[in-house]
Amino acid sequence: MSVSSYAEGYRYRRYNAFRWRFELGLAQKIALALGMACLTGLLAQVRIYIPWSPVPITGQTFAALLAGVLLGRWWGGASLALYIGIGIAGVPWFAGWNGGIAYFVGPTMGYMIGFILAALFVGYFTDSFVNSRRFFPMLGLMLFANFVFIYGLGLLWLNTFSYEVGLAGKTALGFGPYEGRGLLALLMAGMIPFIIGDIIKAVAAAALTKVIAPKEAYNGESDVGRGWRVP
Repeated sequence: MSVSSYAEGYRYRRYNAFRWRFELGLAQKIALALGMACLTGLLAQVRIYIPWSPVPITGQTFAALLAGVLLGRWWGGASLALYIGIGIAGVPWFAGWNGGIAYFVGPTMGYMIGFILAALFVGYFTDSFVNSRRFFPMLGLMLFANFVFIYGLGLLWLNTFSYEVGLAGKTALGFGPYEGRGLLALLMAGMIPFIIGDIIKAVAAAALTKVIAPKEAYNGESDVGRGWRVP
């Protein structure tokens, strides 16, 4: 088989896969969303703790960004909602094999809600615009979703949350709206240490999107036959 025929066969298969996903019935879409929720739970266990922050570095961001690409505008968000809802019910698949409502309402709650919005946002563009499935437009969308939705809600919640952290064997009071620690302390605890890692995850997710997402319309996309740029 020639290289050109192999490439054409691959384009045909990935187009059919996304069209098949789009045309599935309700039960099958729920099953796919549950599968994505399971993947998110597994990636949540890839974690690195930072001594001065209650927020660990995890693989959940990668899963949230990719969920919208793989499942589309609504079911990508639904998969993250399932992940959160089942975790609240007690399944220990939050970071560190934790589960339950007590863990959910901890310092990372805002980030987890942001995962849902990020998946909805990326899924909307994936399903609505053919050109969004290329590397650079998708990278721009994923970075926007990460730093606006995930960090936006994450930092808003974290700033209202008082906590204790261990520093050199001592317990120090964390920050909250009345702690007087300031914006820099908030960013150091909830954003700055994660920026490089999140950019890498967004690049990886955008590169994977370029490979697996069809560049042909399967959903009546509005930009067929013309250029498109990230607003």
